[in-house]
Order: sequence, then C-alpha cells, then structure tokens
Amino acid sequence: MKKFIPILFAAALVACQKSGPKADAYGNFEADDMIVSAEGTGKILQLKVEEGQTLKAGEQVGAIESQQLQLKREQLQASIRAVTAKSPAVAAQLAVFEKQTASVRQQIATLEREKRRVEALIKSDAATPKQLDDLNAQIEAAQKQLDVVAEQRSSTNAVLTTQTSGLLAEVLPLQKQIAQLDDQIAKCNITNPTEGTVLITYASSGEVTTVGKPLYKIADLSRLILRAYVSGSQLSAVKVGQEVKVAVDAGDGNMKETTGKITWISPKAEFTPKVVQTKEERVNLVYAVKILVANTDGVLKIGMPGEVRF
Repeated sequence: MKKFIPILFAAALVACQKSGPKADAYGNFEADDMIVSAEGTGKILQLKVEEGQTLKAGEQVGAIESQQLQLKREQLQASIRAVTAKSPAVAAQLAVFEKQTASVRQQIATLEREKRRVEALIKSDAATPKQLDDLNAQIEAAQKQLDVVAEQRSSTNAVLTTQTSGLLAEVLPLQKQIAQLDDQIAKCNITNPTEGTVLITYASSGEVTTVGKPLYKIADLSRLILRAYVSGSQLSAVKVGQEVKVAVDAGDGNMKETTGKITWISPKAEFTPKVVQTKEERVNLVYAVKILVANTDGVLKIGMPGEVRF
C-alpha cells in the first residue's frame, strides 16, 4: 500500500545497530487511509476540511450545489398534480346511483305496503283483484329498475377504476423519479464516513466537482500499521495474533519501545525492498507482515521507521 522512504529506513538501520541487539525485522509505519470522494456533481458551496483536522464519523463537512435537482423535483411534483387533477370523481359519480337505488327501494316499500292493504280489502270485498294485479306489476317493474341501476353502477365503477388505475400508472414513475432526486440531493451533503485525521485535501469551496472526484484523504492515526519483512527462516516464529515488541527512535539516541500485534502475514515471498542498503540483502526472499500498533500518544507518524523483536 505504502512505499518505504529510503533515508528514514537507512536511519532506522543505523539507529538499531547502535542501540544494542539487532532487531528481527525492520519497516515503516503506514495507516489504513480512505479517500473521500464526491457523490454529487456541481459547485462546492462549502467544504470545512483542513489537513490535520480530526473529524467524526457522520459529521457533515460540506455541501454541493443542488439547485438544478431541486427545480427538477418541483417540476415532477407539478406533473403529478396535473395527472391527479384528471382523476375522475369516483365517489361523486357512484353517489348518483346510490341515490337512485335508495329512491327505487323506497318506491318498492311503498308499493308493498299498498299491496298488503289491498289484499286485506279484497278479503272484505272492498277491492278488486285487478287492483292487486296492478300493484304486483308495479312492484315487478320497480324491481327490474333496481336491477338496471345496480348494473349501471357496476359498469360505471369498472370504467372509473380502469381510468384511475391508468392515472396511477402515470404517477408511479414520477414518484420514483422524485425518490431518485431525493437521494441525489441528499448526496450533495458531504458527510464524513469515518472517524480520523485529514491527511490531504484535494478540493476546496468554489470548485466544481463531479461524482467520484476525490475531496480529501482521511485516516485513523490512533492505530498505525508497521509493515515489516521477515526472512523465510523467521516465518515459523511469527503468527497472526502474536504480540511483538516494536521500537522507534526516541530522538535522544535511545529507542522507545511499545507492543504491537501481528494482523497479517503475506502468503507469498518477495524480494527484499530496494531500500535495504546492500545488494546481497536485496536479493533475499522475505515475507511482509503487518503489525498493528496503538498510537494513543501520537508519537508514531506515517513513514516513520520501526524495528520489531519477536
């Protein structure tokens, strides 16, 4: 991931040779950094990021212009309102049939009462059978009218349902487009994805950016990784999860020692990096290892040389 710095690596070798027992491995510190890129396209309205600044995960650090997206969203909303305005008044149109049905039912109820009265009068010879026949005919006609109204209501309801479904089919794609715009508008807010320290800034307020364009690089400096190299003969002495001693130059001729944990061992051998001083050492095959070291006091820096003792 990171390249060694020859001068620092050489200094580490000299310092180690002067400070006592020879170390088992040497390397340089690096960090798992992340490049934060723009998720929107447009002018950067604000970017509150400076090199060396510590940011929290989820912290909003800037914004990209989204006016055109907002205008397009409003246009789609207007289109939805226009389509919705064409929607038929289903309830109002069906209410007409409900009133007709109620009227016919009332008429049938009146005729039924009249029929019972006439039947009673016929028993006392106060009415004629013809009167009863006329009432039965009227009741039968009213019943047929009730059936016709029911059929008309069912037919009208089917037509209105089809029309409404067609309009909803037009509205749904517009709603999905609005959802897409909402997502794009949200991504115009630049949110820091992880806690860490800003290493490099690539953009600033006022610049025009595009989706995927780097904005800044961030890394968690509370824990650094020492990438060191071990020989094939040392490989059996190291394993993932093993705690080792890590030492760095304290600046006064002494070495500051701390502990670290091996988190990764390369499955493939490689030639020793060219930063090693002698040609003989450079042609040896070695295995890269990563050692996670806590940096709570901030002494360790990216690129700083270190040595390892198993």
